[in-house]
Amino acid sequence: MKKAEKKTSRRPAGKPAARTARKAAPKRDFLDLTDLSRAELLELLAHAGRLKAQRAAGKEKPLLGGKTLAMIFEKPSTRTRVSFELAAVEQGGRAIFLSPGDIQLGRGESIRDTAQVLSRYCHAIVLRTFGHQRLVELARCASVPVINGLSDLNHPCQILADLLTVKEIFGRVENLSVAYVGDGNNVAHSWVTATALLGLDLRIASPAGYEPPETVLREVARRRGPGSVQVLQDPKEAARGAHVLYTDVWTSMGQEEEAVRRRKAFAGYAITRALLDVADPKARVLHCLPAHWGEEIEAELEGDPRLAIFDEAENRLHAQKALLIKLLGA
Repeated sequence: MKKAEKKTSRRPAGKPAARTARKAAPKRDFLDLTDLSRAELLELLAHAGRLKAQRAAGKEKPLLGGKTLAMIFEKPSTRTRVSFELAAVEQGGRAIFLSPGDIQLGRGESIRDTAQVLSRYCHAIVLRTFGHQRLVELARCASVPVINGLSDLNHPCQILADLLTVKEIFGRVENLSVAYVGDGNNVAHSWVTATALLGLDLRIASPAGYEPPETVLREVARRRGPGSVQVLQDPKEAARGAHVLYTDVWTSMGQEEEAVRRRKAFAGYAITRALLDVADPKARVLHCLPAHWGEEIEAELEGDPRLAIFDEAENRLHAQKALLIKLLGA
């Protein structure tokens, strides 16, 4: 009885075996800190720290070769523009800066069409704008990652740099007290979100009428994280025992007509030596810049070793490198 012959698959000579196609990972946007999980946020900060050390040692390995970043800036900036452009270039990619005079986003051309066109040219898009809904629409229509370079609602890239700075100073980003003194603006909103992710004790001291809105404050409750947020009107109460004292300008871009009224409303809401005296003995001062010395921060503090504001500014570069690498799958 003949044994059944074992069948073997054959393919024509020279024809490679078929490979199972891998599904491309869905694109990730970064419009808010909540676009990262707690674990992802901590890993991103750790990666940013490694990238900073590699750059200082001259051993940085570019991971964004062939990648192009489109940078749409409807609001001007020093730190956001330079840090993102340099992040792309130092990682082996390139960046294209687009001011309102360069394109017709939302005016001569719809946001939808702009998103689709830039998605064909570039690998990621940064938008720095006024209304947050413009970012949401751009991200919805683009097939490449969209990054929030700042909106009226929040400023998540700034908080990445802030948290990296806090980690360098204290060795951790959790179980710390942060006193935010001043306008309950987009930066304050992002600190509220960070609190929900990391379990920070955040105390916001703002004059009546300038606190973060309830819709933002509900973020902590929605996330059900271990963090806490208190909204106060006494800066000294907010600063008592705090590890970090944080402030921002009283009048942001687009609010210039309110400058006189705001200076009057915010009198007494500056970071001062008196506030530092009631904070933790190892407290540090952060400011996202630009600073108006003599307004939101006491002029006499300029050059004080307890200020970490220029380390914070530098860390925009390293945090954004880590962010681009994560979003572009490098």
